[in-house]
Amino acid sequence: MSNRWDGIDEVVAVADTGTFVAAAKRLGTSTSHVSRAVARLEQGLGAQFFHRTTRAVSLTDTGRTLVDQFRRLIAERDEAIAMLDLQGEPQGHLRITCPTALGERFVAPIVRAYVQEYPKLSVDLDLSNRVVELVSEGYDLAIRTGTLPDSRLIRTQIATRGIVTCASPAYLAAHGTPETVDDLEAHDCIPATLDMWRYLVDGEVRTVRPRGRWRCSNGTAVFDAAMAGIGLCQLPEFYVSRAIAEGSLVEVLAAFRPEDDPIWAVYPQRRHLLPKVQRLIEKLRRELVPAMARG
Repeated sequence: MSNRWDGIDEVVAVADTGTFVAAAKRLGTSTSHVSRAVARLEQGLGAQFFHRTTRAVSLTDTGRTLVDQFRRLIAERDEAIAMLDLQGEPQGHLRITCPTALGERFVAPIVRAYVQEYPKLSVDLDLSNRVVELVSEGYDLAIRTGTLPDSRLIRTQIATRGIVTCASPAYLAAHGTPETVDDLEAHDCIPATLDMWRYLVDGEVRTVRPRGRWRCSNGTAVFDAAMAGIGLCQLPEFYVSRAIAEGSLVEVLAAFRPEDDPIWAVYPQRRHLLPKVQRLIEKLRRELVPAMARG
């Protein structure tokens, strides 16, 4: 007697590839097997998953709802099997979310090399500044920065990033160089995503609300504005380190630099036991700091 859930792999493969032929190729089986497996599951659940024509296959509304559930069932099954061999090769599908700039510059190349190292592994890397719900949205791992709220999630620190206040030589020549945090009130600042800038004054954290004529939520655009002489910016060090070394930007208020922000790997409980997650965390811990130092 067949299992009630036989066919979910085939349904997900058809949904992912768009055809029964491609699904069969992905699963290493015949097209007729895929077709029969999908039909049996549809009959068993009393629901139609796909609209079928001679030219195309598309998900029904019911199919769209169920296929995400099927993905989670497959992932949980594969994770349970993987836990039997914690030293095994990373395999299966890995979903990661990471802030955009950190991901584009540093995390994506590391993850790309990781995928190339393990051919049985596939990855979905979501670069977004949105804080996703890892469990409900089906993510295995998040890369996050700064202070994190208490939650059911597990975290481990993989790196730190410095925070730097700087401006172009032209701006400083025209407006003067701030010597204290209070001097910022007399300067044009370029706010980014954070409403408050942080400093360390006499061992205590001091926050300042930056004010200026130009604001942008994108770090690269803020960097470009500072290079153009619009005002002072406060950005993660990896944005500005090369420009400071070349003299295109000048760090100010260095004596009041805040403590470095921690960079975290965050994951649901037990997920770190899976080789695909565990080994990526280890790789990020080894390679992320040197990558950021190279800029």
